[in-house]
Amino acid sequence: MGRPLRVALDLDGSLESLGDSMTDLADVLEASGEVELVRWRSRSGPGGPGEVRVAGRAAWTPGWRRALGPAVDRFLGGVDLVHVAGRLTPPTRGVPLVVSVDDLRPLRDESREHQRVRALERVVARGAWIAASTRAARHEVLAVLGADPSRVAVVPPAVPRVEVPADGRALVVNVTGVLQPVLDLAGPLVDLVGPLGGRVVVLASEQAAARLRALGDAVEVRPRREARRTLGEARVVWHVSDGARFPSFAIAALGAGVPTLARATAVNRELLSGAAALTASDAEVRALVEELWTSGARRAVAAAAGRARASDFAPARAARGYLSLYREVVRGLGA
Repeated sequence: MGRPLRVALDLDGSLESLGDSMTDLADVLEASGEVELVRWRSRSGPGGPGEVRVAGRAAWTPGWRRALGPAVDRFLGGVDLVHVAGRLTPPTRGVPLVVSVDDLRPLRDESREHQRVRALERVVARGAWIAASTRAARHEVLAVLGADPSRVAVVPPAVPRVEVPADGRALVVNVTGVLQPVLDLAGPLVDLVGPLGGRVVVLASEQAAARLRALGDAVEVRPRREARRTLGEARVVWHVSDGARFPSFAIAALGAGVPTLARATAVNRELLSGAAALTASDAEVRALVEELWTSGARRAVAAAAGRARASDFAPARAARGYLSLYREVVRGLGA
């Protein structure tokens, strides 16, 4: 057996409001003994012992957003591979680059961000590998970037485990990318759960929160940074998304045994089908919330199915996926 691969992992990657998923991934990768990990941060200073400081990082950031500037591996010592998962795509020289993509919004026509697309096109043209979070995401990445299909793998990100007490009294609504269904249904849902001793709590971006607060005090609106605390209060979760992002919050809810419903987007059908209640129409939401709130039998089935599905996305499972990808990438270089 050869020496462990030396992998530089950017911890300023796909950080989830539920927890620091990149550090979770790093810890499991390191514990495997199959990689020697170089931990670094592309956007912030070193935050923990052993993390490598990238000299002049702030000066390189504008270029790295566009996949331009100095090769990042020159700051990281002798590494076999660099893995980034955030919005920076620094070039490498002499070692392969793996880029995780779990947010498709910058690639879509309605919000296509030219700089992000162009940066990904540049690294793909130089031979980078893309790690898409789902098969549906892989199709979109291939369509937009024109990448070599053999260099676009599917590796879901790590989803942290969240403990939730059994006596939650909130309908937690997680809003990502689509707001109108929540504006339309907030009143009926408040009328439903209020008499049952519950309340409606919505997690949303700052921009969405401004519109949601117009609904009045009946709906509590919280920022995403409170996602973990809010999930701990949930009796039912409604995940409202446009399918552009990996549904980490919904998977964490399932893993905590919280009955969850979500819109039947391509990504949600791929990842949540059989564990969450998927709605083809927003008209189904109220009745499903009522059933998941009040039916002990339905709640027990949902909790068991949810925990089983969420285990597929635990940090240990994500680490195995990335270890396999790292080996494939380096093997492809003849290492």
